[in-house]
Amino acid sequence: MRVKICGITNIEDAKCAVSCGADALGFVFAESPREVLPTTVRDITRELPPMVQKIGVFVDTDTQTINDICEFCNLDWVQLHGSKAPKISKELKRPIIIGIRLKDSGSIADLDKYGECFLLVDSYHPQKMGGTGKVADWNLAAKVASVKPIILAGGLNPENVLEAISKVKPYAVDVSSGVETYPGKKDPDLIEKFLNKVKEF
Repeated sequence: MRVKICGITNIEDAKCAVSCGADALGFVFAESPREVLPTTVRDITRELPPMVQKIGVFVDTDTQTINDICEFCNLDWVQLHGSKAPKISKELKRPIIIGIRLKDSGSIADLDKYGECFLLVDSYHPQKMGGTGKVADWNLAAKVASVKPIILAGGLNPENVLEAISKVKPYAVDVSSGVETYPGKKDPDLIEKFLNKVKEF
């Protein structure tokens, strides 16, 4: 089971996540308490081992900006949120993860439009694209996971991640607020507990 720690804003949190066994780190380039500047991310990625996947998170950003940031920050993957995601995914130079928010069964009615992109399945919030701390609908998530490999996000923490994995059977799990002291600052103890729980599966 692979683990992505999202909302990394500083080198200390990045190194902690890597030392605890995280497979991927997410950097948010959208309006959020966890938003980071490309210069900060470049400084962080220079310190990371090559096997750790570095993922840029964008919300309805134009393709040129995304490609430029990926080159500048040496990112491996692009994670897209927003209505433009399926369309612009074809114009990007990195492998793509598309975030979908599970409001109801209509949210998963047309999975074919995402093509070969990985799907990150998250909880629904009317104003926010992610990082809400709200648990996703695991029944709907499991339906998606039965036909496509998914990354499960949405309100995961050390207490519920094992149950989530057991019910949904995702390819990977994604955590942000569930391992934080406050938005944008990770808690080393919670990161370690989360990774240790996942390793129990």
